Amino acid sequence: MRPELQAGGLLAVITLTGVGLALTSPFTGSQVSYEQEVHQGCQPGNIQKNGVCTMATSDQNADVFSTDGLQPVVARNTTLGGTPGYLARPDESGSHPSVVLVHEWWGLNSNIRHMADVLAGHGYSVFAVDLYDGEVAQNSSEAGRLSGRVRQNPDKAVQDMSGAVEGLRNSSYSNGRVASLGWCFGGGQSLQLSLSDADLNATAIYYGTLATDADTLRRVDGPVHGVFGSEDRVVSLESVRDFNSTLDQLDVEKDIHVYEGAGHAFANPSGDSFRPNATRDAWNETLEFLDEELKQQT
Repeated sequence: MRPELQAGGLLAVITLTGVGLALTSPFTGSQVSYEQEVHQGCQPGNIQKNGVCTMATSDQNADVFSTDGLQPVVARNTTLGGTPGYLARPDESGSHPSVVLVHEWWGLNSNIRHMADVLAGHGYSVFAVDLYDGEVAQNSSEAGRLSGRVRQNPDKAVQDMSGAVEGLRNSSYSNGRVASLGWCFGGGQSLQLSLSDADLNATAIYYGTLATDADTLRRVDGPVHGVFGSEDRVVSLESVRDFNSTLDQLDVEKDIHVYEGAGHAFANPSGDSFRPNATRDAWNETLEFLDEELKQQT
């Protein structure tokens, strides 16, 4: 069991554990580079009432995740199970544990594609779904419109994500074990996918909107990995505590982390919310979780 509180330097992590708070066709893709474009955008917690935010495009934010020693990756835009998206996998034959990624409220942009490439470099077949039908938000108003459109028709979003899970699981490059992973808007969608009939092997949520009642959460596909910030004004710490407590009551295996002082969308390298140390630590924890649930269980 991990300690309830880990603290070091400027990073403090509250870990919630136990009962306490604490395509089947041949793949033809192109080789990708791990060089990340500088992502532009603003986060929900930083947007003023008039929808204005300050863009942050510092080069130091572009290389948040270490790409040393990663496997060569091939990737392409394609459709799986009727769902459009971006598919990345190791450039080698054989089947691999698989992950369905769900984008933030910005849409399937370069930042999410980069994360799919990085995760594929760690040995996963990754499909980043596109819930916006090719549209990518360039400002908060567009992001609100696009995410609102999905929320108005939640059944379609779940259907699209479930199709991606089934298509990925039945592909020749998947070993049949599939997890979901999403950030922000995508974190909430990752949970909704887990609550559906998709039959996931694991669920990962980065500061997504949570359900907290037992009647809903008893349908979740555990184990569950959660990453949150203590200062999040979108997903409150109280809701994280309730989420953790209900999973305890239901005996759902989980691994919940709250980063002290971090706000909403702290793992996105843009805007004032970005916390590089917390982001690196959270990503390492996520990789450990996926490794244990998808690789070591085969």
